[in-house]
Amino acid sequence: MCKVLGISRAAYYKHVHRKPSIYEQENKILDKKILEEYTASKRRYGAPKIHKTLQSKGITVSLKRVQKRMKKLGIKSIVIKKMGTFMPVKGKC
Repeated sequence: MCKVLGISRAAYYKHVHRKPSIYEQENKILDKKILEEYTASKRRYGAPKIHKTLQSKGITVSLKRVQKRMKKLGIKSIVIKKMGTFMPVKGKC
């Protein structure tokens, strides 16, 4: 099988028996906490609000990392377009 794939046996077995890195383990924990906050807010909170709630709970993580993890999980906040924020159009007189 290694000949077909064009890799050495050592590389194959190294990949098979690889342990997840510390960063990957932290990402799994962070994903769980992001999903908890997201569902607790009834799927309304976006990355900035989730970032603030995680900081208030003592979890230090950057806003960009929260954004990336939310994108990877496929979750978005509910965005409602505000009415009355457009410029009035002048009619023909």
